[in-house]
Amino acid sequence: MRAVVQRVSSASVAIDGETVGQIGRGYLVLLGVGHNDTRADVDKLWGKLGGLRINDDEDGKTNLSLEQVKGEVLVVSQFTLYADCRRGRRPSFTAAGAPEVANDLYEYFVSLVRADVPHVACGRFGADMKVSLVNDGPFTIILDTDEL
Repeated sequence: MRAVVQRVSSASVAIDGETVGQIGRGYLVLLGVGHNDTRADVDKLWGKLGGLRINDDEDGKTNLSLEQVKGEVLVVSQFTLYADCRRGRRPSFTAAGAPEVANDLYEYFVSLVRADVPHVACGRFGADMKVSLVNDGPFTIILDTDEL
């Protein structure tokens, strides 16, 4: 499982011109599910991400967790995080999880976030979405459960 995590001042996701999810200060999580991922990977990913201290304290040091800053989370599914660009010019997505399994793991991830974070917004799995954000920092990290 892979996640691109951006610390944001605000973020939103729209489908067909309608905003379906919006947050203030917190994290935009672009979430990709691989074909071998399981609920254990979801647990591992949120276990790491939920406790990361990547928010500024009063001295400007990245020392505070999401909970400490009362941050919010926007989760957007993104199978393209599993793009394989090693051959040719057209990416292969064969490493991405099958849609029905990936959607189940995406929903499970969202449920874990909701259990810990008071305000969670989401995109819609498989939809054509337009994501807007104000990256705070900018601060962007990549997490891969194969490397945690």
